[in-house]
Amino acid sequence: MATLTKWVLDPLHSEVQFKVKHLVISTVSGFFRDFEGELDTENDDFTDAKINFSLGVSSIDTNQGQRDEHLKSAEFFDAEKYPKISFKSTSFTKKGDDEYALIGDLTIKNVTKPVTLAVEYGGSNADFYGNTKAGFEITGKVNRKEFGLTYDGITEAGAIVLGEDIKLLINVQFARQPGN
Repeated sequence: MATLTKWVLDPLHSEVQFKVKHLVISTVSGFFRDFEGELDTENDDFTDAKINFSLGVSSIDTNQGQRDEHLKSAEFFDAEKYPKISFKSTSFTKKGDDEYALIGDLTIKNVTKPVTLAVEYGGSNADFYGNTKAGFEITGKVNRKEFGLTYDGITEAGAIVLGEDIKLLINVQFARQPGN
């Protein structure tokens, strides 16, 4: 029987970024600053790894306090009622040398939908303390309206304030746990 190796997300060397169109002419970027995750694998190449990830909605940061408060409000994420966004993988399949397809269930505001994300494996290495780290870049796109984020602002001129598609750009580093 294969041995299970546990990896835990290193928040000091990871970031969760999102981008959304604003007024259809520019892009607003933001981050979630509070997140955690783990990865369990039986294979050295990470195929079939099980990945769990969650982030704190109240940690949203678009570099504009008033907008952040609006995003935390009931009109958007409703952080008080739904404090976490979670992801649980259902498959992790190798597509090329360093490319994988990550499929899983994303839950936002108590709405769970399957999403497919592209993953690029950056490799693994030991840090200064002898800990083995593995790096991944995860990208994808989700439609915010499918998850109950239905706020629609229209300008006086009739322009849509906010795009529906949210681009995700997640850079994560996992630390192999001792004894694994």
